[in-house]
Amino acid sequence: MGAGGGVTSLARLGPAFEYLTAHPEVKDVIVSGGDPLAMTTSKLEGLVRRLREIPSVETIRLATRVPVALPQRITAELLRALKPHHPLWIMTHFNHPKELTEASRRACRRLADAGFPVMNHTVLLRGVNDDSRVLAELFRGLVKERVRPYYLLQADPVRGTGHLRTPLATGVRIMEELQGRLSGIALPKLIVDTPGGMGKVPAGPDFVVERSPGRTRFRTHRGVQVDYVDPPE
Repeated sequence: MGAGGGVTSLARLGPAFEYLTAHPEVKDVIVSGGDPLAMTTSKLEGLVRRLREIPSVETIRLATRVPVALPQRITAELLRALKPHHPLWIMTHFNHPKELTEASRRACRRLADAGFPVMNHTVLLRGVNDDSRVLAELFRGLVKERVRPYYLLQADPVRGTGHLRTPLATGVRIMEELQGRLSGIALPKLIVDTPGGMGKVPAGPDFVVERSPGRTRFRTHRGVQVDYVDPPE
């Protein structure tokens, strides 16, 4: 997409297409680096079509906040242009239930009706959504519109955003409070994007109390301890 200088042309993306062609082990491509749905429909369709010409690319994900910030962009024209290039996944970014406006809900329904799986990232933000009741409302609202809560992201240590970051223990506590209160399809993973570009790792409450050969003792969300016994070898 580019780094603030406007949309990158397909010609300038040539090296990226060449890399993907030369590395067939790359099966999943994320279009991000800006908001791809902010592009004109013709340019976005051209980009997706070019990716589809690479046989080894199986899944294309469009990372966008348009369903939240500009839901009117999810038009019949856009959906008609992109549908022939399925499977296309929409990775969107609702952080608070107040963002689930009627217009945003309608945009999510349009995407789902057109066959686009929609997954949501939520960033854990101090004083905004660092409360299990707020997040439960958000996640239930998303599922109601066929949007799968995918990640609850620990905020990255980015300069100027320290006042919005929470301790990791806050996210762990929230996930423990949500366990058992939400159905599995409404419960995201708590994810930490490790510093230095070393990749994402899941975090969360530890429900294992004790391990011994062939036996694991769990603490359930009800506070009850239960033994799980392995089958005999």
